[in-house]
Amino acid sequence: MNSIVKLNFALKLFVCVFVFALVFAGCASTSGNNGAVKVGPKPSSAFEKQPDEAILELPKLDVIIPVFNPGLSEDEENYEEEGIWPELRRAEANRFAYKLKQALDESGAFGAVRVTPDQTASGDLYVLGTIDQSDGEDVAFHLNVVDISGKQWLDRDFSHEVEASFYKNTRNTGQDAYDPVFEKAARKIVKALRKHHASELDNLKYLANLQFGASFNELAFSEYMQTDGGHVKLVSKPSDQDPLFQRVQAIRVQEQLFVDNLQNNYALFSQNMTDSYLAWQKASFIEKQLKSDAETTGILKIAGGVVLIALAIAAAAFDGGTALNIALGTAAAVGGIGGATMIASGYQSTEEAKFHQDALNEVGESINLEMSPQLISLENETVKLTGNAQEQFAQWREFLKRIYEQESTPDTKL
Repeated sequence: MNSIVKLNFALKLFVCVFVFALVFAGCASTSGNNGAVKVGPKPSSAFEKQPDEAILELPKLDVIIPVFNPGLSEDEENYEEEGIWPELRRAEANRFAYKLKQALDESGAFGAVRVTPDQTASGDLYVLGTIDQSDGEDVAFHLNVVDISGKQWLDRDFSHEVEASFYKNTRNTGQDAYDPVFEKAARKIVKALRKHHASELDNLKYLANLQFGASFNELAFSEYMQTDGGHVKLVSKPSDQDPLFQRVQAIRVQEQLFVDNLQNNYALFSQNMTDSYLAWQKASFIEKQLKSDAETTGILKIAGGVVLIALAIAAAAFDGGTALNIALGTAAAVGGIGGATMIASGYQSTEEAKFHQDALNEVGESINLEMSPQLISLENETVKLTGNAQEQFAQWREFLKRIYEQESTPDTKL
């Protein structure tokens, strides 16, 4: 009897311990951090893209993205054959550069990322792009990434094919169908950045200052750099207190401020063309699909017509007796008429395809790039800049050179 009581007591004790363990586990799963319950909306930091710590520890390189080469052939007669509207492609050259800037900015891996009219602007890293294709369905461009020393970081093609599902998803309304290709390119550039040591990147930033100084006074700054195999190497550094070096740094800040102001122009241009451009992308995608369908239908109809006519000719030439000849003669006539009808229908389909191509060209006709004249004052001098962005930037560099020469002392050795 005592053994049965003991057994019952043991079982009750086991049940109590088991229930207590379950309750304790439940409490532990719903609390943490000193009992704080994890419920409610997450903090904003949980949704932000966080660069990895290895990237955050690297010096922040300033990136220059010149307006893309539009990839236009020299022979304008090829534009229609290649399905290119030149003004639209030139507008894309600006937009693509700015889209890549946005993607690199979002990576958090670089310092200032600036779109510039050409590659003469001062920076640490340069991303040179050429558009190979853009028709609403397929986009492709080539990127050549080089640092200020002339070393190549990246040399590759990027492409993206827009799927029909993109336009079927209402969440994509107002989104650029090409965004994935710029995000992919930015990731590859960040990956290339990880291959460089902090000391190397620091030297690049210093070298950028010297290269900028050499553009105004080559004799004074060339002694600190050595060119070997097309690459520029930093061999020594001037004193940070040297008046010429300080002057160059101050002038460089003015150039950077000018280029920073240009970013507003590129942003505004890209923003102003967005509605028209997204409409063009979708229309171009649809037109290309219709054009492809029309071409396929036309080819099949023409091919089918040729086959019917060939069979009609063969039937007409066959001698198989009076009754059979009558039947074959009838077949030949019907086949010939049917074949001719199919060929005519096929040519109609190819004309329809041409109509779609013409409609595609008309969409891009109204998109163009303009830049207003600007009046800028610096150190009691004023300059008026006119023309497009590239022309205004060249005028600004000449103005800065004149400002530098007014106060520099070329006879003083650094």
